[in-house]
Amino acid sequence: MINACSKEAIILYKLHFLNKEISSKFEGCTGVSQSRLELLHHLYRVDEISQKELQQVMNIDNAAITRHLKQLEAKEMIVRRKKPSDNRITLVSLTDDGRQKISSYQEEKERFVTSILKGFNEKELDVLLNMLNKIKNNIEEI
Repeated sequence: MINACSKEAIILYKLHFLNKEISSKFEGCTGVSQSRLELLHHLYRVDEISQKELQQVMNIDNAAITRHLKQLEAKEMIVRRKKPSDNRITLVSLTDDGRQKISSYQEEKERFVTSILKGFNEKELDVLLNMLNKIKNNIEEI
């Protein structure tokens, strides 16, 4: 089926496939999804944040943020509590364990990135980054 497709369609297919593979391998190597790691990094930079504000910063829907936070809470990496002055607001913060695990996740992420980009020289990385930025910009214009 791929042989009957245009070059552009093959590129789109390969980007889609790479995205799925990278996500799967990333989580297998690091022990956490890229989305959760990004969420943890944001929590690392703030002492405490409302769940709604975190959802907006992460640009994900309410169900997704709740799912991520429940799983991180089950792993005792975050805590959630109601805001004393307004019980409608849920506040989220990292636990000490969550703060410690971030550095090991970051080290695994760096090893992962080094592995998937091995063999690329600096110029090739610059070209790849420029091409990906062009794709991103084109997507934003749609």
